[in-house]
Amino acid sequence: MEKFAKTIYRFRWGIIITVFILTALAGFQVKNLKINSDIISTLPDDDPHASLLKDVGEKFGGNKIGMVILETDDIFKTEVLEHVRQITEMIGLMDGISSVTSLTNILDIRSGEDGLEVGKLIDEYDIPETEEALEELKNKTLSSDLYKGVIVSEDATATIIIFTLLEDADVESVAQAVIEKTTALELPENIYYAGSPMLVTAISDLIAADLIRLIPISFVVIALVLFLGFRSKRGVILPLLTSAVAIIWTMGLMAMAGYHMTMISNNIPILLLAIGSAYAIHVLNRIAQVRESEPERVLIIALTYILPPVALAAVTTMIGFVSFIFGAYLTMIRDFGLFTALGTMFSAILSLVFIPAVVAVLQKKKTNPSINPYKEKRSYLSEFILAPLRILLFKHPWYLFSAWMLLILISAGGIFLIKRNVNIQDYFRPGNPARIAEQIMEKKFGGTKPIFVVFTGDMQNPEVLNTMLRTQEHMQKSPDVLTTQSVADLIVQLSAGLGEGENIPDDQDKIEQLWFLIDGNEMLDRLVTEDLTEGIIISKFISSDDKVKEAFGVYMEKFISENSTEECKIRITGMPFIDVTMSTSLLRSQVGSLSIAIVFVIIIVGLIIRSLFRGLLATIPMVAAIIILFGFMGFAGIPLNIATVLVASVVLGIGIDYSIHVMSNFNFWINFGEDIHKAIEDTIMISGKAIVINVISVTAGFLVLLFSEMVPLQYFGLLIGFSMLASGLAALTLLPVILILINRKHTFQKR
Repeated sequence: MEKFAKTIYRFRWGIIITVFILTALAGFQVKNLKINSDIISTLPDDDPHASLLKDVGEKFGGNKIGMVILETDDIFKTEVLEHVRQITEMIGLMDGISSVTSLTNILDIRSGEDGLEVGKLIDEYDIPETEEALEELKNKTLSSDLYKGVIVSEDATATIIIFTLLEDADVESVAQAVIEKTTALELPENIYYAGSPMLVTAISDLIAADLIRLIPISFVVIALVLFLGFRSKRGVILPLLTSAVAIIWTMGLMAMAGYHMTMISNNIPILLLAIGSAYAIHVLNRIAQVRESEPERVLIIALTYILPPVALAAVTTMIGFVSFIFGAYLTMIRDFGLFTALGTMFSAILSLVFIPAVVAVLQKKKTNPSINPYKEKRSYLSEFILAPLRILLFKHPWYLFSAWMLLILISAGGIFLIKRNVNIQDYFRPGNPARIAEQIMEKKFGGTKPIFVVFTGDMQNPEVLNTMLRTQEHMQKSPDVLTTQSVADLIVQLSAGLGEGENIPDDQDKIEQLWFLIDGNEMLDRLVTEDLTEGIIISKFISSDDKVKEAFGVYMEKFISENSTEECKIRITGMPFIDVTMSTSLLRSQVGSLSIAIVFVIIIVGLIIRSLFRGLLATIPMVAAIIILFGFMGFAGIPLNIATVLVASVVLGIGIDYSIHVMSNFNFWINFGEDIHKAIEDTIMISGKAIVINVISVTAGFLVLLFSEMVPLQYFGLLIGFSMLASGLAALTLLPVILILINRKHTFQKR
């Protein structure tokens, strides 16, 4: 430690200059960091449903379908239909769009005087104007399953313009262009945007807005807490500077490595702000406590004490984040774990190297050094919070212990009330246009959760097409599937138009003749591949209940296993199946990552302080805080989702720091020659100050997320803030009480 401190003191200017050069280089890269809020792109390739869903997107454009919703009192008015035509034409001319379907250009198959006619439902150049013509159009549209609930709502108050993006299109730029150009039309109808491209764009906008708005607020809030705690410019500027540098390094590294910001990784700056300031707080607090006159001696004494617990805290925090790499289903959660772990490492290095270097440059000789360099300064915090707490610990240890056990027991009951939720509309605040759009789609068009049944075989083979129809009939027996669409429907309509009956012709030659009538229609591209070896049934699922989705999966898999053959292979995928897998993975990820983190924390803490028993003791406050956290989630009705699933491991990684500092302090004073009571007293009075400031600053920083536009991040901020208070309180009360009660009968042997 002495060599380490002397090296920092000797090369202090070199360290400072190096840090600023690296920060400038990383900062230059940050401008290249992009946002990716597409959940589908973060699905793992080794999951069969996710892999098939991506395959559908590549072959049929199924993953890049957007919708413009027009809502009014009656869709079947000339001016409304004219507006639908305007939007349809405008979107069709945009770059990146492969097809557009609406009331004004949708395929219509009918029998006429000259035989079968394949045309459009509405002549876009001759939109009906009379009441009779409009009423006729309305009756025809609402009597057909091809249109009702698919392109126009059953109550005729809403219609959708469906557009498909090219595979290589920039999703966000195209979606943004659709919004801007539609808005510029200044139409009187209520207009909303749905579908994955529009959701991705909406989420990206919220992520960018949150980053711009919330990070400065977090800096201000933490700066205020630091000022109240340290009452010095140095105590405010250095922790914030360290955090800012760690954030820039991490974001710059993400950009250089080609990673994107997501709805999860946009938490990283605020997390690193809290973590970086926490490590800096402990380093500055220890430097301030040393009363030596020589600046070099100050660094030697302070770093000799503070380096092990800060390094240990960083390692355990990194373990909490790294656990996501092994237990998470979504790749964006794994990426979050990787880069937050790296950011934590940067924060620790900067706190232990950069801050001492800056202090060494600024430090002046102290004229009245204390005889004992380890004794603490007295302050308001010491006199009115820590001193009464110390007295309470020694006077009523059993009362405190019993209170904690009762709280843990009550909280354990709330764990069984926790629910899981991966419904995308619940990510937005009530009243958000994206949430309203999802609700309209769910209520009037059967939702936005697509189901794709993929058939591999000859798409002109009667047996394959009949299997498609049987599959559609089986799907529609489910109350959560309102409509289905496939090429088999078109063949049935063509057959009926020729007077052959509403069925699939038995002769493949007849099917090929019928196919000629629709060949080249853009709707066909969404239903079959160009070589006619694969086709899909497109449907939508209404329910957002995971149990209903799971039951539907079992219902369909049974049918598929009984009807899939070598000539007609059937597979199914879609967001309901992805949601079930994600929901299941939330629980598995929570248990897995938390178990990994707890085991490694016990082992590492035990090895460093040379006692697995004490390592186990150090984790008790964290386990208690996590149980209370889950109990709070259950009683408050906060669901487990892709953001809140991160909380427990994050809390373990950050919150264990408080217990580490208490245990390290305790060991230090025991080895320094003090008895048990004196060791605990000095631990509370010295490290307690840094822990209290740390808890308040971290809690305040995370509570800023309550102002996020995304509901999961609001929950994330609330839960971590709540857990930081619980873990800090447990480290300063439950852990010392356990040490006091244990040592009433047993005395730790001095090394």
